[in-house]
Amino acid sequence: MMEWRPSGYTFKAKDLVKALCGENTDEALMLTAAVYGKVELFADSTAWNGFLWLVMNTCKIDGKPLYTGEELGALKASLPIVWL
Repeated sequence: MMEWRPSGYTFKAKDLVKALCGENTDEALMLTAAVYGKVELFADSTAWNGFLWLVMNTCKIDGKPLYTGEELGALKASLPIVWL
């Protein structure tokens, strides 16, 4: 018997940024769909590293990063993305 799986899509760094920073983007809608199991999202370490670079270099208060490594690690773990 064939196992059912949702359609799969690959996120690149720009897609991940749009998904996490823009609530009405197509990428954000895809992320929401992945939460409900309607699609399956895949991304590799370069996508995550691109997002990290952007956050660590732009989200600062008094020259210090707004988010800790632990917080960003928790964010990554909570995303409905299969990391390749």
